[in-house]
Amino acid sequence: MTITHYLPSFFRVAETSSFTQAAEDLGIPKASVSNAIKQLEIHLGTRLFHRTTRKVVLTQDGEVFLERSKDLMADLDELSTLFHQDSQPLSGRVRVDMPIAIAREMVIPALPALLAQHPALELELSSTDRKVDPVREGIDFVIRVGNTEDDTLIARKIGDYEMISCVSPEYIKRYGDPKSIESLSQHQLIGYVGHFGKRSAYFEYVDAAGEAQLLSMPCSLFVNSTDAYFAACLAGLGIIQVPNVSGGLQKAIRKGRLIPILTQHPVPTMPVTIVYANRRHLPKRVQFMMDWMVGLIRPKLDSKDGL
Repeated sequence: MTITHYLPSFFRVAETSSFTQAAEDLGIPKASVSNAIKQLEIHLGTRLFHRTTRKVVLTQDGEVFLERSKDLMADLDELSTLFHQDSQPLSGRVRVDMPIAIAREMVIPALPALLAQHPALELELSSTDRKVDPVREGIDFVIRVGNTEDDTLIARKIGDYEMISCVSPEYIKRYGDPKSIESLSQHQLIGYVGHFGKRSAYFEYVDAAGEAQLLSMPCSLFVNSTDAYFAACLAGLGIIQVPNVSGGLQKAIRKGRLIPILTQHPVPTMPVTIVYANRRHLPKRVQFMMDWMVGLIRPKLDSKDGL
């Protein structure tokens, strides 16, 4: 028998934490449920449940198998509607990871209308500033800011962030106002890194010839989140270089809490891409979510008025 034959028993035991209750729900003997789980564990080569006299709980492998099995069943359901009209509501789970700022300012505010249109769609939104591995972590696709270096993944460009350099009034009181690239050796940069251990910080700018340049600068603080990056700048700890479309940034500039500097030296733009594993046929729900996010994010990358 195939794995799918045992899945109904597995799902009911996982949901009820009881072989007895699962058997009653399925209308079959308890011995049949126990045998189905036993055969499934033999086939997979791992234990799926911790069994005691008081309760039945999933093992770590059981939890992984449950999540992947749900994805499999959603894909099978999608096959049954493969040739239906595109107006059919979508169902199933989509896992996506994106930077905190994009989630907070672009995607989450638009989700109520999307989920009202597709109530059976289940979105798992991971919002981090670290670089995730979509294959290892089971993510359907990732929205990534910055250059994509892994050529084993497919990268679909959405657009470019316009960048800007800023300091706070407190910084200017402490270190002075940076007036030129040459003066930056006397200033402080706040380092933004994905992983700690980096010991160099660079100010990025475009020179008169239109070439992107990196200038090494003094840096006494490194952070790995956008919230900490902004907070450190507001505290007067150094210069930051950030996307010029953030609503929080624009508000801080209007209120005088942040001050753009060296505007005569543009910062190189930063690409925004969708990254995903090389799957020959993406599930319709995943392809839909990719297209939806491209349509949502791309117009806002060109906005000069904030989000």
